[in-house]
Amino acid sequence: MQERAVEHGWAQKYLGQRGLATKYLVEETDPRVDPLSPDNKMIMTTGPLTGTCASTAGRYSVVTKGALTGAIACSNSGGFFGNEMKNAGYDMIIFEGRAPNPVYLLMENDNIQLIDASEFWGKSVWDTEEGIKAKHQDPLIRVASIGIAGEKGVKYACVVNDMHRAAGRSGVGTVMGSKNLKAVAIRGTLGVKVEDAGAFMQATSEGKKILADNPVTGQGLPAYGTQVLMNVINEVGALPTHNHRDVQFDGAKNISAEAMAELRADGKPNLVTNAACFGCTIGCGRISTVERTHYTVAERPQYQIASGGLEYEAAWALGAATGVDDLDALTFANFICNEQGFDPISFGATVGAAMELYEEGAIGDEQTDGLEVKFGSAKALTDLAELTGKGEGFGAEIGLGSKRLCEKYGRPELSMSVKGQEFPAYDSRGIQGMGLAYATANRGACHLRAYTVSSEILGVPEKTDPHVTEGKAGLVKAFQDATSAVDSSGLCVFTTFAWSLDDIAPQINAACEGEWTAERLLEVGERIWNLERQYNNAAGFTGKDDTLPARLLKDAAKTGPAEGLTNGLDKMLPEYYEVRGWTDDGVPRNETVERLAL
Repeated sequence: MQERAVEHGWAQKYLGQRGLATKYLVEETDPRVDPLSPDNKMIMTTGPLTGTCASTAGRYSVVTKGALTGAIACSNSGGFFGNEMKNAGYDMIIFEGRAPNPVYLLMENDNIQLIDASEFWGKSVWDTEEGIKAKHQDPLIRVASIGIAGEKGVKYACVVNDMHRAAGRSGVGTVMGSKNLKAVAIRGTLGVKVEDAGAFMQATSEGKKILADNPVTGQGLPAYGTQVLMNVINEVGALPTHNHRDVQFDGAKNISAEAMAELRADGKPNLVTNAACFGCTIGCGRISTVERTHYTVAERPQYQIASGGLEYEAAWALGAATGVDDLDALTFANFICNEQGFDPISFGATVGAAMELYEEGAIGDEQTDGLEVKFGSAKALTDLAELTGKGEGFGAEIGLGSKRLCEKYGRPELSMSVKGQEFPAYDSRGIQGMGLAYATANRGACHLRAYTVSSEILGVPEKTDPHVTEGKAGLVKAFQDATSAVDSSGLCVFTTFAWSLDDIAPQINAACEGEWTAERLLEVGERIWNLERQYNNAAGFTGKDDTLPARLLKDAAKTGPAEGLTNGLDKMLPEYYEVRGWTDDGVPRNETVERLAL
């Protein structure tokens, strides 16, 4: 173990967190490395605003080459772990090689130890976090760990902190498991300094007022969480259903935010309360329970608890993608994803693909160990959640992800993924810009790299027509560049429902040395995006990988406002390459590389 100063010049060009860690990964690893090789590096990283009094300044990221995709991976998490890391005095932790035996890293400010983790290997995230706190007799230690899924090599395993917050996508937890690293436990008490404390307090106070006064960040998200979108997206005909065979789900109302607030037979709602990450004034998190008589928990008191509830993406993947509208079953499956540390989006989408394989006869009871993997089966969903979390039976095959699963059984076209990563909760026939955003996302299909839903559906910052392709290339690029900058700051991207870069720049400018403007942040974001693209190109990805499954390009939506539409990627992608300054094959041109000083 050794400490080193952050490369100052890199920080000036890439800011921090996502951008700066990506620069380190690019400089220090071979892009063609096997993601699970000791030669791959895994970087836990914070931003310049992490741990400060800025609203939502609790974010950290895990950057590596993703186990699910083989592409650049940056997975972002909230909770309290990032703040603790920053308060211990560290901007990033770089893990390389592989420990000969399971270990966990303990950091108490500058007292750093690698400790034998054999007593925690084979245990869940929940047991590991509680066990480490008990062992060191400090309930204030913050823990980020992997569950059995990460140990067993589930391709989309997460790194989970604070029991139910996760660096959730692309298999960063799988990489962590390959290094025999069970957990990182941190206690930090040093505080975080900013360049101009007075200006920083003023800028952050003004930012908090904007968030409080905005109907989305001040009212909608605190009251309903991201689940507010379930009925909205279903009504506009963009809710992927039954593995994207349909765009509307009859059971959406039963798994929505409104349903979470309704009283059950026991007189209590699914939703107990909302929750906030460190420093957050929004509080979009959900804390939920499963009804105690439900088949999943009736004889299992360990799950009769209040814990991390359904977010929109998880509710969609576990629900509409599989045709299951049993809210308690979804909540239980989500508990298992948190407990054993695997991505509910990729899991639910892969189960949806398996259900279509089963219904079409590509797999049968022999492959599923007798489990009837049919659309709408809550039992299949919950059983597979437990099997996948432990890497057992047919769950081990679900743990491959939909791309590998569908290829194995001769139906690759049934994987609804880009670059091997499963789609999130928006059908791109009903929201055209999201198709381009998915196809070009550097970490594989992702909504959080260019959330054009904000513009196309919610009208933020301005309303655009979700059914047209015109103008979407520029819209996607703008969202991608801005989001890259926000992800590098230590702030949550949900602030951008209310903030523009004009609101974020004064906070960064007061916290960091140098002159930070909205224009500079946008350029930083563009530089990060192109650096990630260069890494993927060097790893073997080409413009041919910027595509969508044939189902979205050829099979028209059957119902809803988008009825009759397919996604017009063929119209948007050439224009996108042009506005990006890339060749027809999707490679950054020399003049783009020179302009961005890559």
